[in-house]
This record gives sequence, structure tokens and C-alpha cells, in this order.
Amino acid sequence: MAESEQSPGAKADEHLLRVPSDAEGQDELRLYRIRAEIDAGFDALRDVDDGVSVFGSARVPEGHRWYELCRETGVCLARHGFTVITGGGPGLMEAANRGAAEAGGLSVGLNIELPHEQHVNPYVNRAVEFHYFFARKLMFVRYSRSFVIFPGGFGTLDEMFEGLTLMQTERIQHFPTILVGSRHWQPLLDWIDEGLEDEGMISPADKELLVVADTPEEICDHVQRASTAQKQMS
Repeated sequence: MAESEQSPGAKADEHLLRVPSDAEGQDELRLYRIRAEIDAGFDALRDVDDGVSVFGSARVPEGHRWYELCRETGVCLARHGFTVITGGGPGLMEAANRGAAEAGGLSVGLNIELPHEQHVNPYVNRAVEFHYFFARKLMFVRYSRSFVIFPGGFGTLDEMFEGLTLMQTERIQHFPTILVGSRHWQPLLDWIDEGLEDEGMISPADKELLVVADTPEEICDHVQRASTAQKQMS
């Protein structure tokens, strides 16, 4: 991407990472902005008790089988009393928000400022804007009973492995990471089994953090059981 196409925020962050000594004077302003983003997220989501974060590709259009499955999942979760939380963008994020809104549920979008503008999809009924990815990630983790992972790209995989790492290291309470679409995820699961667990890179119990589902009903069942178990522990 040409430098002229970058947003001002992206240029500032790039400068921070490449030339930290020249950016020292901006640190106080940056820390203030980080604090403000986190405060805004906490204020906006403080009443969310049963949240479920749904991740997936922004590039999947309406009418695609994954879009329709994600939309139906949003409906199912909302009808069972769960708040649906997404990244607020298009594609599968839109599908999950759409299903939740259509079912009369709370549909949250945690939108991120990107070089190519990402606008909040029209099915979000509570939006929070972020510049910093880590502040946004904090909200996904803090307000979720489960992560539901639809097929997606690097961003989806980043959120999935971030959550798994926090659970593996006992930084957060364990909750299911639900991979939607057994056929799609099987190669990754095989690699985790053979390339990680068999080689001693992870413990056998670590694989239990991942579960697979193919229908909205299976997803909602996993989420409901996890929510009940978490409430009993609190």
C-alpha cells in the first residue's frame, strides 16, 4: 500500500514502531488515547453478562452458505438470551449481527479503524469504535462466554489463537472456542494433533479447548453449557 493511502492513525503507529526514539514526545497523548478507548469499551459493555464473540471473514457475501449459517447462529444465540459481539464489519460479522438484531437481541459491533475504511454494518445496535487492536481484543475476551469461529483469514485466526493462549496460560477462565464447519477446520485440527501435540509443543488437554460444530443448534448447545458452568464457578 502506498504511504499516501494510509490513514493518519496508521502512519502514526508505523512511525512509533519504526522510530521509537523520535516518537517519545507523543507517548503521553498515545497513552491517553489508549485509556480513553478502554474506558469507552468498559462503559459501553458493562451490562453485557452473557456475551458471545463471533469471528469470521469480512469477505463472505450475503447468500453464501457460511453467511446464512452465521446469520442463523446469530438468531439462535439471541433467542437464548446471549449478546452477539462481532468486529462490526461486513461479511460474516454482518451476518452474525444481522441474525441477532432480527431476533430482537443485543447486537454489538467493535469496529476497528483500518487503512481501507471499515464501516459498522447496519445490523449493529450498539457500536464501539477502536483504533488499537489490543484494546478491542480486551473487549472480546472480557465480555464473552464463548468464542465462535467461522472460516476467516489472518484476523480470525489471530483472535482464535489469542484466546487459546490466554486460556492455556491461565490468564482467563476457560471457555469453548467453537470452530464452525468441521470439514473446513479438519486440516488445522490434524496439524494441531500431529504437528503440535504429538511433538510435545502443547499438552493433550490443550486440544480440549477447541470444539467443532456444524449447525446453529450445536453451537448454541456448546455456548449454553459453557455459560452455565462459568456461572456456577463464579
